[in-house]
Amino acid sequence: MSFSSEVKEELSLLDTPARHCQLAELAAIIGMCGDVCISAAERFRLRIHTENAAVSRKCFTLLRKTFSIRSDVSVHLNKKYGKSCRIYTILVRDHSSVVRILQALKLLAANGEIAEQVSPANQLLVQKSCCRRAFIRGAFLAAGSISNPEKSYHFEIVCVSMERAAQLQQLIRSFGPDAKIVERKNHYIVYIKEGAQIVDMLNIMEAHISLMNLENIRIVREMRNDVNRKVNCEAANINKTVNAAVRQMEDIRYLETVGSLDSLPEGLAEIAGLRLAHPDASLKELGEMLTPPVGKSGVNHRLRKISQLADKLRENKEEYNYE
Repeated sequence: MSFSSEVKEELSLLDTPARHCQLAELAAIIGMCGDVCISAAERFRLRIHTENAAVSRKCFTLLRKTFSIRSDVSVHLNKKYGKSCRIYTILVRDHSSVVRILQALKLLAANGEIAEQVSPANQLLVQKSCCRRAFIRGAFLAAGSISNPEKSYHFEIVCVSMERAAQLQQLIRSFGPDAKIVERKNHYIVYIKEGAQIVDMLNIMEAHISLMNLENIRIVREMRNDVNRKVNCEAANINKTVNAAVRQMEDIRYLETVGSLDSLPEGLAEIAGLRLAHPDASLKELGEMLTPPVGKSGVNHRLRKISQLADKLRENKEEYNYE
């Protein structure tokens, strides 16, 4: 089971005791994956489609708890992207029951006309903080997903209109996370990519078990990344030290080849001899071998002086006077 499915499974089992929160959650689910069919005799039927069994179970439970309505549930296979997947359909056939639902969700006008869109939700449904949480939870159950946190951080909810996406973005931002909207294939995606904010989203939706699982994964990832950074930094420092030592030894051997090594001042000659004898030693270690000991900056200054002398000899191709 994917991490996204685990979150939805947890949310589907979450008990929502308050009726106003149940209405908000149901409004989000119906708004994201529901439609109202009107017959020639102007009789209503409510259908809700989902590919997730947990979502269908949650919707069935909300209808029963909130309206004491027992809906029909059917399953059929559908081919999508060359693969077969199950489609769960919750159907409310009774006209009067559908009318009760639409009236409670503020989707039916006083004249009996149904709204053209079942979302965005009426603001009366999401006035309270708990109802906003329930609405976001329902929207995620119906049309949301979270990527595998071991690979990347990405939370999104797919909306069919900009109005729906804008309302959802506003509700999420009222809790703090900076949700953004992007258009993709004629849909509007409300998304979050920052790990800490996705943790906040799980807290908002009250998926506390999934929150702890995500936090554990984040801790391991951050520790692994920290170790990798330190290892890479150490490797870079070692490479830098080795490369510098190789260049220093090349310069010293060049001075030896052209017969200029014996003409070096005492301090330069001493450090040149130590570098040849200890090619793997660091600047600090070389300095401690000198009598009296010299610091890293002093050793570096002497080796840089030797390199400058070697470079000048290479350029001029003539003996350099060190007097």
